[in-house]
Amino acid sequence: MGRNLFNKVWDLHKVGTLDSGLDQLFIGLHLIHEVTSPQAFAMLKERELKVLYPDRTFATVDHIVPTEDQARPFEDTLAEKMMVALEENAKEHGITLYDLKSENQGIVHIIGPELGLTQPGMTIACGDSHTSTHGAFGSIAFGVGTSQIRDILATQTMAISRPKVRLIKIDGSLSAGVYAKDIILRVIKDLGVKGGIGYAYEFSGSGIESLSMEERMTICNMSIEGGARVGYINPDETTFEYIKGRVFSPKEENFKNAEEYWKSIRSDYDADYDDVYSMNAEDLKPMVTWGINPGQSVGIDENMPMLKDLDSENRETVEQAYRHMGFAEGAPILGQKINVAFIGSCTNGRISDLRVAAKIVKGRKVNSDVRALVVPGSKHVARQAEAEGLDKIFIDAGFQWRNAGCSMCLAMNSDKLKGREISASSSNRNFIGRQGSPTGRTLLMSPAMVAAAAVSGKVVDSRSLEEV
Repeated sequence: MGRNLFNKVWDLHKVGTLDSGLDQLFIGLHLIHEVTSPQAFAMLKERELKVLYPDRTFATVDHIVPTEDQARPFEDTLAEKMMVALEENAKEHGITLYDLKSENQGIVHIIGPELGLTQPGMTIACGDSHTSTHGAFGSIAFGVGTSQIRDILATQTMAISRPKVRLIKIDGSLSAGVYAKDIILRVIKDLGVKGGIGYAYEFSGSGIESLSMEERMTICNMSIEGGARVGYINPDETTFEYIKGRVFSPKEENFKNAEEYWKSIRSDYDADYDDVYSMNAEDLKPMVTWGINPGQSVGIDENMPMLKDLDSENRETVEQAYRHMGFAEGAPILGQKINVAFIGSCTNGRISDLRVAAKIVKGRKVNSDVRALVVPGSKHVARQAEAEGLDKIFIDAGFQWRNAGCSMCLAMNSDKLKGREISASSSNRNFIGRQGSPTGRTLLMSPAMVAAAAVSGKVVDSRSLEEV
């Protein structure tokens, strides 16, 4: 029986097994940002410890940075304190920081791949749950807590238990107007938001192999929303071509050697898995969440569930979702009015996402009842979009064109829902209060669907606008 990539990479980075039974894992790349790192650095200071390998840690600012007025000091005093703390800690410990003055600033899970920091066969950690994004390259990427950030800074290792591995097999080609976001929303719907607990997810099959790297990142980004510890995809020629020529990627002969290693850690054809899930991508339609977690979604032509059709385990959460959202059970998602449209986040804030949305928006106007904004995931994405004239398309349509940052995905800045506003969002979470208002409501969907909702003022099938 062969071995899967996850266990190959794990064993290559395992330092030993602790008395607690946890494995001590070496972390090849550590990414930090302004929100979860100050406490970890404070812990180091208390213990009079230094960062062991500062060249393996890279910092950016993304979570709390305003996307409109970025003048310092920030109006939000807590945000300014976090920024100052990261700046001082990075300087003291010799850590590379991509701050607002840097041309490489952006969301941590977007700049890592852009710069070539993210590579196959690595172990990667960051104090952010969506670190699983980097698994699209065949790396094992963990979101970690503050104490683990401290441990990695001090020792370049962390203690963790080895999860099982589930194969997520997606075969067939996506129909026109259906995207990677729809694949992962359907997987989470089928397996549940707790279905991945104790598992790593390996995404494979012809439906995955045909995706671009940016689409693969969307898939892996949201594996955490299904409860999985990590999500990853075996590296292939698409992966290698994406990495080639980037700032931190291996050069010339070193790249050839790296490629041989990357190929060696791919899952064997007869690899063993603890569980298997299969889906045919050809049958997939645009997906939209209607509830309060990413597993509560329906296809665009489907109705929300009836309580009588649910088991007791799911009924309570669905009842809570209906109370919060104000929707009637069995109602269609099609035609649901929106107030806000948000295109961005580490899930869907890349150049390909903006291109898809701009194609729908071009020549149209944002509905008069909708507040719409586009937030590029990095300065690099913004520059590329502006060079292609995408910013002008969005602005002419009535969208706000913002600076790079996390923005309304988690609303730790001034980009927030107000009151009971309902948002069509390309982000990753629709939890109660996630977008800044305790009574606000979020519908997750692909960037194409967000763009279609923005100009229509309601949830529509984006394919009907793409065909025009």
